Amino acid sequence: MANSWWEIQILGDPALEDTIFWRLDRFGCRGTCSERKGAFFRVRAYLSQIQVQLLDLAALALLLRQDALCVGLPVPGVEWHLIDEEDWASSWKVHWQPQEVGDHLLIYPAWLPIPDTSERLLLRLEPGVAFGTGDHATTRLCLEALEMRLADRSMAKHDPEAEQIVIADIGCGSGILSVGALLLGADRVYAVDTDPLAVKATLENRELNGIAPDRLIVNQGSIERLIEMTNGPVDGIVCNILADIIIDLIPHWTAIVKPTTWGALSGILLDQAKPVADTLEANGWYVTALWKRQDWCCLNIRRS
Repeated sequence: MANSWWEIQILGDPALEDTIFWRLDRFGCRGTCSERKGAFFRVRAYLSQIQVQLLDLAALALLLRQDALCVGLPVPGVEWHLIDEEDWASSWKVHWQPQEVGDHLLIYPAWLPIPDTSERLLLRLEPGVAFGTGDHATTRLCLEALEMRLADRSMAKHDPEAEQIVIADIGCGSGILSVGALLLGADRVYAVDTDPLAVKATLENRELNGIAPDRLIVNQGSIERLIEMTNGPVDGIVCNILADIIIDLIPHWTAIVKPTTWGALSGILLDQAKPVADTLEANGWYVTALWKRQDWCCLNIRRS
């Protein structure tokens, strides 16, 4: 079948939710959603047919079984089938509803009517196939860290005399952290991602939220491209990707930081926090706080 996608359905214990999301992310799934089913929860995940074979899916089911057995929880049920591209593009959206994050943000799916009134900052989102809907713990942790850093600006009128705040978003995914930072009061965000589909999604969400192109500058690439884009130090760094990639990137950040630069890093499992923190400290960073949500954590860091 041309342009087909695997729909993977997993029914499991709620205590396994973060582990399952992590496994699916490592597996390369493009979109995920979850819903409660009585005492259990069901995750739907989507992956292009050309990316994996049946044996790969069977291996994923085995890993999920081992994860559950290691912590003494019931083995999740896993099944998969092929759907066409049009069905994939709409099926996961059915279960995704507006979500409040922190004290100020409301993540709002682009296909729903805009509410007449809201006391929160409306972050409209069409993630496409990019990571970042606000549903995953790591994304929420980063948004909450941004809210803390930008607390004085988030609900106040912008002061033209105030010092400009510039942020780098490394691995921007859907652009949710970039857009969230700007809504909360940042002045400019430079965003990069190695995935062209993530760059496309970020550009679309920039337009969807009415953000000027000179406030959210997006390019395909990694830290080398970001250094070219910024042409100077940034005030903050957000990075919500995998721990081993963060460890590789940390030494390169010295080119875009200054003594007051801060950061919020997530995509890190709790048992991965120490090697990330050790690498940070070896490169002149201090971990000021570790926020956790179930198996995931967000490291709040600073230079001085």
